Amino acid sequence: MFSKSCNYAIKACIFIAKQSLEDKKVGFIDISKEIDSPQAFTAKILQLVVKEGIIDSAKGVNGGFYIPKKRISNIYLSQIVSAIDGDAVFKGCGIGLSHCSEDHPCPVHDKFKDIRNALSNMLETTNLEELALGIKSGETFLKY
Repeated sequence: MFSKSCNYAIKACIFIAKQSLEDKKVGFIDISKEIDSPQAFTAKILQLVVKEGIIDSAKGVNGGFYIPKKRISNIYLSQIVSAIDGDAVFKGCGIGLSHCSEDHPCPVHDKFKDIRNALSNMLETTNLEELALGIKSGETFLKY
């Protein structure tokens, strides 16, 4: 559904949010280990989400990636998906046609739009705090 980059970005942001709730900053090597992502790939993804203002970074001995606690509940999955994959998941055609609409629908348009709308709603209403708390409590996991 999402690109590999987007999957890694979501997992990284959830992990960073969890660490931030505990007042910790985390380095990209620890992030890559936690989400099973290659280090260089993780570094590039983290640069993108920092550039988009989703997470913050600090350099130096006590540096790392973090999200100020007051912002964690205001960051939604839709922001991460848009930053990495653009708006295709919110507007795209179910079979990848460049032009698909109510006036000129593809064969799966009517069924796919309901799925796309439900997915969009989930992404727009799910914040990092609730996901990080699930990880912290042990109810959910970032890797197997």
